[in-house]
Amino acid sequence: MPYAVRETCLGRLTVVANKHAVTHLHFERDAIPSVTSAVETPLLRSAFRQLYAYLAGKLKDFDLPLEPHGTGFQQRVWKVLFSIPYGQTCSYKDVACRLGSVGAARAVGTANNRNPIPIFIPCHRVIGADGSLAGYGSGIDIKARLLALERRGALSARDIQLR
Repeated sequence: MPYAVRETCLGRLTVVANKHAVTHLHFERDAIPSVTSAVETPLLRSAFRQLYAYLAGKLKDFDLPLEPHGTGFQQRVWKVLFSIPYGQTCSYKDVACRLGSVGAARAVGTANNRNPIPIFIPCHRVIGADGSLAGYGSGIDIKARLLALERRGALSARDIQLR
């Protein structure tokens, strides 16, 4: 599968796509699967254009075909994540309730952690019931910066220096 790597204010990001949709977003600390090849495609260029616009506070909703692979439960969780508005958060328990599974907050946390396309699928908007940031596969610092971006509309110089 083709991928593209670009430097951003969040560090080096890698976006992977198949012929039809974005399938993964990897942060700098993630390993890139060996079945991918560095080939620029129109879809990958569009993904990075939108990602840069989002990080600049100029885009709130992505318009990209996404194809995350996961279990049926994970797919349902990721679908709920799309309903969390830009700049807002909800708890793992809230997501579980929206799924009709009140006791599934931990399972929701696991599904969030396995989200293969973070940022594009906004798992950073899910926080602990007590308001804590409560984990993020790419690090709490990235989650905090994404939430700060959405609160203010753009990353500040201080947010960028936290990297």
